[in-house]
Amino acid sequence: MPDRKPLPTPLPPQDPTRVARGRGTLAQPAPRFDQKRREWAHDGWEIAEEPQAVQREVTLEAPRSVIAWNQSPDLGFDRAVNPYRGCEHGCIYCYARPTHAYLGLSPGLDFETRLVARPDAAQVLARELGRKSYRVAPLALGSNTDPWQPIEAQHRITRGLLEVLRDWRHPLTITTRSALIERDLDILSEMAALGLVEVGISLTTLDARLARAMEPRAPTPARRLAMISALAAAGIPVRLMMAPVIPGLTDHEIEPIMQAAREAGAQVAWWSLLRLPHEVSALFQDWLEEHRPGHAAKVMARLREMREGRDNDGGFHSRFRGSGAMAGLLDQRVRLARKRLGYAEALPPLTCDLFRAPPKAGDQLSLF
Repeated sequence: MPDRKPLPTPLPPQDPTRVARGRGTLAQPAPRFDQKRREWAHDGWEIAEEPQAVQREVTLEAPRSVIAWNQSPDLGFDRAVNPYRGCEHGCIYCYARPTHAYLGLSPGLDFETRLVARPDAAQVLARELGRKSYRVAPLALGSNTDPWQPIEAQHRITRGLLEVLRDWRHPLTITTRSALIERDLDILSEMAALGLVEVGISLTTLDARLARAMEPRAPTPARRLAMISALAAAGIPVRLMMAPVIPGLTDHEIEPIMQAAREAGAQVAWWSLLRLPHEVSALFQDWLEEHRPGHAAKVMARLREMREGRDNDGGFHSRFRGSGAMAGLLDQRVRLARKRLGYAEALPPLTCDLFRAPPKAGDQLSLF
């Protein structure tokens, strides 16, 4: 057997006195901008300590702006809103983990347990949509972390954003894997009737045990298929998001996932290759060694074959699909399955001409 490549950045020893059940990782790699490195080390004293459970912490943030703009040529949107920073779902492969480093927090366990909520997001969004310079185009919700993650049940920030977008007829694309979205079917069905919304449901595997290990606080695969059915029954266009496809671990499920989602009501299907930016590479490889040691070498060898020998490729277009013969075969399999299962090539474009800018404070409200 060929030697396995070492982890890109060795993870620090874990503190055995901390308990965090149902998390994607217990590791706490230092933020890449932090000049100091903190590690747990035994002090030599054999003193019994009671394990301390890691609790979720939520910090409130008052942003001046909530619309994040981008000019990426491989994204289908140029603007997005994220009501939360960090994500309690704990998906080990999440490409958004490195964003926690901008807060001085670890992309490891901190990303799952030290969350930031933006309670004024709806009011700030309405203010931004009301600017004279604003030009309407579909807004993405859930491009970074899940807007319906568990803390949304308490904070209801996403619900507030939906109310603003519905009231002013603004088009919206959604990505989620949370069953809590069904709470908001009333708003989403109203928007869908006007051609204002489409929803992407992320589904990575049909194996419940694998999903539990890889995405510990996200709904089961069966529950996500039920979400697709509920959304479709409400008249909401649904996109299957096979993201990420993990070579050597989940790629054999491409066709079964697409068939199950199609039977549930998904109209189009999209896929993305596993991405391992910055700290995610070490965290994911550590997870492989712990949960799927027999797959570790195969997964990384195949991924590097599609990433030109690297763990990650941040180039536009190639970051989602990879390159080379094996990446081409994966894409061909998706294309053939789309045709065989009757998926549409694309969803109808969202309606933009119904948008009316929210009035500024003191302005008279106009009905439409």
